[in-house]
Amino acid sequence: YLGISISTDSDSFQDVVVKIQRPTYHKPFLGGFKNRITGVEFHNAGSQTIPKKRPDKGIQVFCRETQTVFEKNKLQQTKNTTSTQMTKIGLYVSNKTDKLLSPGKYLTAEEYHKRRLDAVIVLQTYFRRWHAINVVQDLREKKRLRLAWEAQEELRKKKEKEEKLRREHERRLNPKTKEDFELVYQALELWRQEETERINRTLSGAERKAALCELLEEEAALIASIGRKKLNADEENQSKAILRFLDKCAQPKRWKAYDGKITEMDTRHTLRARELFEIYRSISKDCFTKGERRDVLLTLRRTVKEHECELTWEIVELIDREVDLMSRKVKECNLEGLRKRICTLFLQFIKTPKFNPEVARMLKVPPDPLKLYKNVHFCHSCENYLPSTEFPVPANSRTIGKCHLCCKLDNEARGREAFLKYRLILEDLRRSEADYEDDAKVAFLLQYQDLQYMIENIWGCQSALSACSDLYDLVMVRWDKQREWSPWNTILLTKDEADAHLKLCDHQKAYEVPFIHRIKHKHIQAKNSFAQIPAMMTFLHRSDNQAN
Repeated sequence: YLGISISTDSDSFQDVVVKIQRPTYHKPFLGGFKNRITGVEFHNAGSQTIPKKRPDKGIQVFCRETQTVFEKNKLQQTKNTTSTQMTKIGLYVSNKTDKLLSPGKYLTAEEYHKRRLDAVIVLQTYFRRWHAINVVQDLREKKRLRLAWEAQEELRKKKEKEEKLRREHERRLNPKTKEDFELVYQALELWRQEETERINRTLSGAERKAALCELLEEEAALIASIGRKKLNADEENQSKAILRFLDKCAQPKRWKAYDGKITEMDTRHTLRARELFEIYRSISKDCFTKGERRDVLLTLRRTVKEHECELTWEIVELIDREVDLMSRKVKECNLEGLRKRICTLFLQFIKTPKFNPEVARMLKVPPDPLKLYKNVHFCHSCENYLPSTEFPVPANSRTIGKCHLCCKLDNEARGREAFLKYRLILEDLRRSEADYEDDAKVAFLLQYQDLQYMIENIWGCQSALSACSDLYDLVMVRWDKQREWSPWNTILLTKDEADAHLKLCDHQKAYEVPFIHRIKHKHIQAKNSFAQIPAMMTFLHRSDNQAN
């Protein structure tokens, strides 16, 4: 606001308040003049007024300038000047460079499009030929790769079969484990049956009896030879088992961190166990010289002298005796029994938790005898009290029968069956069920005797698809992979067939109806056989609920 005095009369003035409004826009210059003497600029009055706003009509309008057409003049003059001068009187124009043009055939629209269509057809022909050549080459390459893969797979299977036969032959010649001796006794039984059948078929009367007696003597001699090999294998396996046991006691404590790294820590008990393990491994070797052997014995003597008891006194006495005999230059073969006795007593020293605390968690027999009474059962065959882990417990068993050792002796004497194939099938089944991670339990409750019953009596020892009877190549997998494995949700196939079966999304569409009915019939047989077991009833109801 601005106050201004205005004269109303010749002698009076009036104060008037004038409101000054600052413009919010840049005033356009609409003309004016300038005083050259003073340099003052005077603008026209129109530039000081606020322009009047036009009322909004709701329609977008444009000014006249946006509606005008910009015109541009451009000369279209040819670069080369030409003429149409003709020969006339007084002017001669040469016609040597002239060309005579004649009109060609008129091309209609139909003919034009037909010619384009013919050209397109030619292009498509060449393109399809090129594409067909590529497809054929691709198929030929795939066929070559497929034939090469099939040949490689056939060669691999052939090599695996030869390696399996060679390994089985080697296991029969040099048996080391319990499964190896099962194969040896099975081969012995097959040989005895073949010889008995040959004798009964070809001989009769006294000759037959004499041949059977001779066969019995040969069988007894073979059994004695197998028994000697078993004693040697048991001694070797026992020494290896002792070393594995001591090495397991000497292992450091391990645990996995949050980042997946394994952390190891040695305690004073593991260090003590490792020290005893190294001493035992040293005194059990026979490759030392007399001086090295004497140093090992002195180290052992200092170790056992830390504890005073009858066992350590006896070990010290035997060590002094061996050192004295070595000083008298006694032969190594005469010291063998004494050294074995020292190893045996020192092993007893290591297995005592008082001297080796780390061994307490590895012993099968707990230090507290009262804990044994809970899981001890009586074997009616060998009349020994054994822990429950020494008894086979099939799924259909109701009482505790023979122990493992008695079952093995009975099989070697009469049945002579090899259960290695069924154990391998059961191990593969449990491994595959563990990979599903869906809390499957039935496969871990069954024993190899139950699996043997299923394979022999229900599935006929052959694949459901190809009728392959090689048990080393057969596996049991889920029929419906959405449900856990059970005797009524399984199928016996080869390894390749099992891989293809597990990739199916809907086996109802992949297999024919008669094949599905045959598999369902086998499932009903298995369900009727295992439904009588009380432990299986819960899983039977649960599988029915999953199917529903």
